Amino acid sequence: YPTLARMARDYLAIQGSGTPGERKFSSAGRTDDVRRSRLSPALFEALQLLKASYKSETM
Repeated sequence: YPTLARMARDYLAIQGSGTPGERKFSSAGRTDDVRRSRLSPALFEALQLLKASYKSETM
């Protein structure tokens, strides 16, 4: 089905930009550094959510 494959590539293509996701990982890396390596996963997640809501001013 070569025609169907071409149509799928055209209409189902995923955008190649990963910038928003990369920013989140970068932000998480700044939170999870050597000085804070003892944070529990729940506290780490809470800090990330707090930081995201603060940046979007939804608090």
